[in-house]
Amino acid sequence: MNLLNILSLILEVLTMLMGVWIGLAKKQPYGWLIALTFLIYVIYDLSRFLNTTLPAHDLLFLAASVSIFIAVGMVGMQK
Repeated sequence: MNLLNILSLILEVLTMLMGVWIGLAKKQPYGWLIALTFLIYVIYDLSRFLNTTLPAHDLLFLAASVSIFIAVGMVGMQK
């Protein structure tokens, strides 16, 4: 894993944690969806780093895409 991969993984983890913070502190449900999306990205990147195969990785990416789509929609619907 090179430096850019490591930096990307760190940013994904930080983004996931920010989503958790939005969900907990701000009590915004879209925060949990953001956290879920980036948790899936972290799991995928870690699996690549560890040379493990993820079963149904296409379904994981679909879940991440649906999650962030709904989160962005919720943000857009706010007053």
